[in-house]
Amino acid sequence: MDRCVVLVDAGYLLGAAASLLAGEPSRSRITVDHAAVVAGLRERAELETGQPLLRIYWFDGAPDRVPQPEHRRLRVMPRVTVRLGALTRTDGRWAQKGVDAAMHAELSELARNRACSDVVLVTGDGDLLPGMMSAKEHGVAVHLWAVQAADGDYNQSEDLVAEADERRVLDREWIIRAIRAREVAGPCAPPSPRPEIAAILSAPLPDSARGHAEPAPAEPAAASKNGAATTEQPPAGHGGKIVPTPKDLAALRTPHPAPAASAASAAPSATLRWSSDKGMVAAPDTADSNLPMLAQLTTAEQRWADREEDITTVSGDPFEVGQVFARRWIARLADSGLVQQLSVEYPRVPHRIDGELLRYAARFGLLAHKDDQIDEHDRYAIRAGFWREIDARSVADHAPAPAPAAPTPEG
Repeated sequence: MDRCVVLVDAGYLLGAAASLLAGEPSRSRITVDHAAVVAGLRERAELETGQPLLRIYWFDGAPDRVPQPEHRRLRVMPRVTVRLGALTRTDGRWAQKGVDAAMHAELSELARNRACSDVVLVTGDGDLLPGMMSAKEHGVAVHLWAVQAADGDYNQSEDLVAEADERRVLDREWIIRAIRAREVAGPCAPPSPRPEIAAILSAPLPDSARGHAEPAPAEPAAASKNGAATTEQPPAGHGGKIVPTPKDLAALRTPHPAPAASAASAAPSATLRWSSDKGMVAAPDTADSNLPMLAQLTTAEQRWADREEDITTVSGDPFEVGQVFARRWIARLADSGLVQQLSVEYPRVPHRIDGELLRYAARFGLLAHKDDQIDEHDRYAIRAGFWREIDARSVADHAPAPAPAAPTPEG
């Protein structure tokens, strides 16, 4: 069959690209435009083999073989098939298991069934040598592509290089069309959170709660004329609301303002209850009982459509997951006033809805390996996406109605 197939070892391609662009093989040091990578591979494969593309096979590792957000994006692209091996941690290092075996099996099967005339291998592992030899015996031309090595030397098995029919190098110019080095402030600098996440993490305490919350340690602050510390302006993107942090909410002792002196000497009596910890709230959670869960608002037909959308269009980015969940919840409410009722709870998502939100997010492979918990930063990103949609709806509901058009003069 006069077609070409591309088999990509993602660990090799992205690891070698990271070494070339960032100086170390960690994939966390690069950002990848997967759509551009796929388009580049297809264009170059068809050009160099002279055959139309049948399919690109993307081989990668994942914890417990659960697709990660990048795999979810890739597997719905045209002519792309994702094959996942296991990703295991040994002595503090992550290692792929089963990826080479899967590539070997796919290569041998394609050649034996004469599914293609040319195979492009983007890999450097010598374990694929028997599969390459088998494909050649079945009359398939094998093209071996390398990623330009950071040190100018080979980053592929010499036996693999010797056995290939054709060999090409994906140079720096080709790589930077789709892959970029991630800029960091230092060797251990964490990724910068989105502004919405930063707003949830650092929102100041509102005036109504400041009088009866546990005071924070003294810090330098600008004083106003009456001697009180000036509060920071609220971050943009949340309707101008000044909101408490979870720590501030946990410090509240009573729902009524208390004298500053008694509040300063009182210890907080409750811990804010998020679905991810075991604390208890001091008062009954009335918002939980009044607000319906998404599952209660969703019909069987909508559930099927939701799952289809999750599989085909939702990438699995934590912020996007929170937005999608909130968008569906808002659209299916019979009483739009419940959106405003929920918005006053910001930044705390009521417990039942928060638990459902995180269970929904777990579908997208966001659980930390072996811990069955979502990473703390991802949890904030999920909730920030949720609140972005709630806030957008609240602003829309309170927007002034457009003025009626002026009557046109008769005649």
